[in-house]
Amino acid sequence: MGGPEGPPREPEDDRDLVERARRGDREAFATLVRRHQDRAFNLAFQVVRNREDALDISQEAFARAYTSLPAFKGEASFTTWLHRIVVNLAIDNLRRTRRSGTTAYDDTRAAPEGGDAEPAALEDPATVLETKQVRALLARGIAQLPPAQRAVLVLREIEGLSYEEISRVVGCTLGTVMSRLFYARRKLQQVMREHFSDLR
Repeated sequence: MGGPEGPPREPEDDRDLVERARRGDREAFATLVRRHQDRAFNLAFQVVRNREDALDISQEAFARAYTSLPAFKGEASFTTWLHRIVVNLAIDNLRRTRRSGTTAYDDTRAAPEGGDAEPAALEDPATVLETKQVRALLARGIAQLPPAQRAVLVLREIEGLSYEEISRVVGCTLGTVMSRLFYARRKLQQVMREHFSDLR
């Protein structure tokens, strides 16, 4: 049997860029931004479901990452570290908007700048309508989740992270991750059951 595993191995070029950025190389950090900005935006969008807020969050995340580089010890990958910042900012955003009662939930899918949120190919109108209805229903259910539950659900079901990766991103135990996922999924199932019960 081998010894305990070390921290996740960072791609060589990312590690080099992080080290150069820590020494004050702004172009190295700009390269990191270009490399990770789309996924950071998409992650923020999937949590807050508001494009303007997601853009603000992703930009703020990179600003905080830059100022916090001296404290970055490399115990996690740069991606995991950045995603933790994004998720924390997204959760803070949700809590603020809920307190102010200004939550705006966009049920379209995130797309790269200039891209289409909908499939380019023409589909059967009935299928498109059904897909939009299901998406809107899921959006309604996700919007009702507490911010912490919404974050782990997005990381698991949309980003496809493992439980261990989610634990590192959100900074909590595996047990807490599994508990939040359980209650988030149960809430979505409840919303779906209520919807189809109303259709009877």
